[in-house]
Amino acid sequence: MREQAYAHSVPGANRQDWETLPEHSARVAKTAGTLTAIALGCEAVGCAAGALHDIGKADAPFQAYLSGSGPSPDHSGAGAVAARQKYGDRLGKLLAFAIAGHHAGLANGARPGGGLTPLSERLASCRAVRLPAVLDLAPPAEALRGLTDLIDGDDRTPFADQLLVRMLFSCLVDADRLETEAFYAQQSGQPVERGCDLDLATLRDRLIRHMDERFGTAPDTPGAVGALRAEVLDAAIRNAGLAPGLFSLTVPTGGGKTLASLRFALDHAVRHGLRRVIYVIPFTSIIEQTAEVFRAALGSDDAVLEHHSTFDPGGKIAGTDDEGRDGALKLRLAAQNWDRPIVVTTAVQFFESLFSNRPGRCRKLHNIAKSVVILDEAQTLPLPVLRPCLEAIRGLAEGHGASVVLCTATQPAVLARDGFEGGLEGVREIAPEPARLYRALQRVTVKPLGDLDDATLAGRLAEQPQVLCIVNNRRHARDLYGSIKDRPGARLLTTALCAAHRRQILAAIRDDLKRGRPVRLVATSLIEAGVDVDFPVVFRATAGLDSIAQAAGRCNREGRLTDRLGQVFVFDPAPDDDHRPPPELRQFADVARGVLTGHAGDPLSLEAVRAYFQELYWLRGAEELDAVPVGEGGYRGILNALDDTADRLDFPFADIGQAFRIIDSAMVPVIVPFEPARGHLAPLLRDLEFVPLPGGIARRLQPYLVQIPPAARRKLIEAHAAEVIRPKDFGDQFVRLVNEDLYHPDIGLDWDDPTFRQPESSIW
Repeated sequence: MREQAYAHSVPGANRQDWETLPEHSARVAKTAGTLTAIALGCEAVGCAAGALHDIGKADAPFQAYLSGSGPSPDHSGAGAVAARQKYGDRLGKLLAFAIAGHHAGLANGARPGGGLTPLSERLASCRAVRLPAVLDLAPPAEALRGLTDLIDGDDRTPFADQLLVRMLFSCLVDADRLETEAFYAQQSGQPVERGCDLDLATLRDRLIRHMDERFGTAPDTPGAVGALRAEVLDAAIRNAGLAPGLFSLTVPTGGGKTLASLRFALDHAVRHGLRRVIYVIPFTSIIEQTAEVFRAALGSDDAVLEHHSTFDPGGKIAGTDDEGRDGALKLRLAAQNWDRPIVVTTAVQFFESLFSNRPGRCRKLHNIAKSVVILDEAQTLPLPVLRPCLEAIRGLAEGHGASVVLCTATQPAVLARDGFEGGLEGVREIAPEPARLYRALQRVTVKPLGDLDDATLAGRLAEQPQVLCIVNNRRHARDLYGSIKDRPGARLLTTALCAAHRRQILAAIRDDLKRGRPVRLVATSLIEAGVDVDFPVVFRATAGLDSIAQAAGRCNREGRLTDRLGQVFVFDPAPDDDHRPPPELRQFADVARGVLTGHAGDPLSLEAVRAYFQELYWLRGAEELDAVPVGEGGYRGILNALDDTADRLDFPFADIGQAFRIIDSAMVPVIVPFEPARGHLAPLLRDLEFVPLPGGIARRLQPYLVQIPPAARRKLIEAHAAEVIRPKDFGDQFVRLVNEDLYHPDIGLDWDDPTFRQPESSIW
């Protein structure tokens, strides 16, 4: 062993400029301790993990690697061994998981998985390293007594223990990255700018001013709807003083949930010393819209971080491109650990991070602790992972100081008082008397029509000057639109249109509706995802009752029909395989049919919605609400896997990380030639040919992407209808549509026939 051990070298610099291992260990221990004091209520456990995490770097092979001799050897196993020796079989093993995985990821406890050696093998094969200058930084076991007593408690659950490991892992990973980043920034003379200068109290005050200036003393919408929105907002303000924990906000669509929930979150956070607001949205299609609403309301771009699958900063810390380089870099840094006061993200990003084993995904988890989490459209949590998601919600509130708000018009029956096995308890309602609120905001009647073929349906749409029809898939929408496209005001809205194109169409639709012009819109369910349109008549293909309620929210939304209620007709499409709902949605539709019949008087009442979810969950059963297979030939269900491995703390973190998915069917993007955007799109594509790091361009390309099945994109590429841009540098991240005739001004991208050409395209 060398007399002096180093943690990081500096290329081209003398050794005196390198970072010594004791210096790095001390810095990470201090930062990790600060983070775990918040996330776990125990500073000492973070100090212990930070002190020991890199002790393996003291070995001669790693010191030789820093000097440019030999490959990088494993250095995290030694710290895991030291933690087990110092802190015992139980707490020591929990620490060992985090330390052993701080570079490669959380491994399984006892069996291979995810390409990682299980922790048990690492502990058996790695040797201890004695370096007093580092070992003495680790606090004594007595300093962790409070945490030891907690995890040894009789009421402790396996889920709580594994969530503690993830939080500790997150704190260690973030502390290590932050201190390494700071060291190299100091060496380069370019300090890294993180965080935001605005605190939550300032943002709350800005929101109050914005709402006062926009609405004044009068509601934004005159009449009963506006008055009830004001009542919802008042209730949100009044209930913000309640103690942190679990909440629900049950407000009918159009009742002003978005700004009311943000006001509650900011007031609640300020009153109780919580650190940030995390707004979780189920649909990527509206996350940018919500983030922009918040930026406008708070008067700050810097305070709001928008983080989802199409804007994930990924790996190394770097700028993007020349334009906006500093801002883009700061945004990337914030996205790595959610270091902003307001985070707007997707359910995919939120929950898959909570169950991931990867350092990059888990790094931000500790910043969920002591935060307000708003779960918008909470009923959309997928059934095969519903019980694990509920356990995560419970664990964040009970063990890590978060307040979680289930925000929806159709609350899923997941509370213990609803009869849900293992349901949430102690959930407090924010809205004022939801049943009364529903009755007061009732603006539609719902009538089942039974079977309706497309010819009859097209005739019904032709009879209405302003009508919306929502169907269950893109194919049906396109076919139905084809049968009415010659009618005045006929339009189509699906995800085959890029976001910029959809925004243009929606702007025209809103203007036509306002001016009383004909609008006959055929759409998929994307129109239900927070899109503010107001039709007098809506047709909805049978789907889950929550989807029908969302469709009803586009009907008489502002209550402008003073002489009657809006009309919502629910129909069963003709038995065409291309028009059926996807298989995973058919049971939702089947249960909804029964509720529509059994609650014919008011099938969208809170009682009907509760009956719908209770029936849906009963049909599935507890096993089907935690149904993903974990590990090859292993467990069915994440909670089963945790329960079965809890005695020896051999949690299968890597297997769970691979098993947990919010969305099973992956889609891939294609850049499309949206005609009105050519002036914006052409320079982005030119720049993409040359930039070394494409993050900034990737974000600005989002409005011009269409997501399609991977097989469909492969066919486009094979037919030379699309091309991959710089595949050696970016893989298949950027695919551009070459055959521009496949993108139509009314239906968007049609990938059925990649060789299709418009007749005029063949004229020379």
